[in-house]
Amino acid sequence: MKETLDEQSRAELVKYRISRADEAIQEAQLMANDCHYNAAVNRLYYACFYAVQALLVKHGILSSTHAGVKTMLSLHFVSKEVIDVEYGKTFSRLFEIRHSGDYDDFVYCDKEMIDEYTPKAEAFVSKIKELLY
Repeated sequence: MKETLDEQSRAELVKYRISRADEAIQEAQLMANDCHYNAAVNRLYYACFYAVQALLVKHGILSSTHAGVKTMLSLHFVSKEVIDVEYGKTFSRLFEIRHSGDYDDFVYCDKEMIDEYTPKAEAFVSKIKELLY
């Protein structure tokens, strides 16, 4: 999205992306309950990704790639200590796991990974919401 948004459109897009983040958390729980752990990690990553997109939109920061979103989070929020470095690490790690699970052969996520990263992703999304509202 390269066009400039007015305040109302920006607010609606932020709301939409946070809604997508919440939905992705729910999807991750459903996938994990059915032992689809790679899919669950994918949804945990996307929950965080959508939340970061909402934060970037609110601040008028544009990025068109996943790596760019990760970089913008680090540059504008983690490095300035607006977001704790642990949240940045969580997002980066989920980015790596999701990418590997989607594109590499013989990569299997497991229940322990989901049990570790579900609360981290939920906390991450909650932190982004605090910054948005």
